Amino acid sequence: MKKFFNIGPGTWVTAAFIGPGTVTVCTLAGVQFGFSLLWALVLSIVACVVLQEMAARLGVVTQKGLSEVLKSQFDNKIVRGALIALILSAIFIGNAAYEAGNISGGVLGLSTILESSLGVSENYLSIVIGVIAFILLYIGNYKVLERSLIVLVLLMSVAFIVTAIVTKPDISMIFKGFVPNFSSDNVLTIVGLIGTTVVPYNLFLHASIVSEKWKSTEDLPEAKKDTIVAIVLGGFVSMAIIIAGAAIQEAEVNNAADLAKGLEPVFGSMAKYVLSVGLFAAGITSAITAPLAAAYVVKGCMGWQKGLKSKSFRAVWMFILFLGVLFSSLGIKSIVIIRFAQIANGLLLPVIAIFLLWVMNQQKILGKYTNSWKQNLVGFFILIITCFLGFRGIWKVIESL
Repeated sequence: MKKFFNIGPGTWVTAAFIGPGTVTVCTLAGVQFGFSLLWALVLSIVACVVLQEMAARLGVVTQKGLSEVLKSQFDNKIVRGALIALILSAIFIGNAAYEAGNISGGVLGLSTILESSLGVSENYLSIVIGVIAFILLYIGNYKVLERSLIVLVLLMSVAFIVTAIVTKPDISMIFKGFVPNFSSDNVLTIVGLIGTTVVPYNLFLHASIVSEKWKSTEDLPEAKKDTIVAIVLGGFVSMAIIIAGAAIQEAEVNNAADLAKGLEPVFGSMAKYVLSVGLFAAGITSAITAPLAAAYVVKGCMGWQKGLKSKSFRAVWMFILFLGVLFSSLGIKSIVIIRFAQIANGLLLPVIAIFLLWVMNQQKILGKYTNSWKQNLVGFFILIITCFLGFRGIWKVIESL
């Protein structure tokens, strides 16, 4: 049992995608469509497991990150330089935007727990969240970070799952929610559920950190199990959020913050505290992983040999963390941050999915551990979804200009 529950790097992936954005999207999916989009979340989790398993396998076999492997496959300096520039710009812009949202989500939960007044005090709470993330990252110890994330993810999971159970959902209606259905009204929400689960920087992060734990191809089964267990756990948390959101009746909900208010008649005075703990944990976990992912990407692109405790590595995640705290403290409109995130996600996700599939079929890199035809078939299907997601994200930004 101890060996089975020895969860590792996969927890980082879960901690990254279960952030305030996921809380918001899943909440709105539940409020607007009830349980009917649970099937879309299952699709998202499957896509996440497939792509992250590829990234983990690449990391274990090559003992390198995704950006390092990609860079090594192009001899032409112009092409290689363009690729590195694309990856770095998208990662920096996207992660800084996500980090601002993560910290804002953590502040939202913390301010409710502490019953802080709105306004200036929330600026100080942004700094508090930033300091907590800074301390955990500065320690520079893989095991400490891993254990911290496991505790926070479990805390977050319990908060949202308890919330879903207390709402006393109709079990038969939940099962009906796993039957696929499309309509013009729910397409964008489906895209949103996929986009908030399959996070591009997670592919870089996962490929890089698995080598910290596993050094041999004999460890591939354990790495695969770790990936599946952690991501499926995240999937259950997301489902719990949808179920909790579906409990709101005749309430106007524009974001996750309104969820607590909408459920007060069900939970009483403790509702906002239960949800706030989950939101705080979601913000903190994502606030740790986003800067770390950016640092790993830059490390791979620049060819740095030293890792977590090197000055250059720390400088990158400090910069991303600083931008997140700054943007979340200056009162910048969330729509502006979301636009930047959508652009980065729209450009990066399909490109990285293409490169990942290409690399996973290179025998000179992976030998006998390349993708099987079944893995390629599923991967190609996911690629179509990610391309649609990317184009739709960019189109939404253009429409809003």
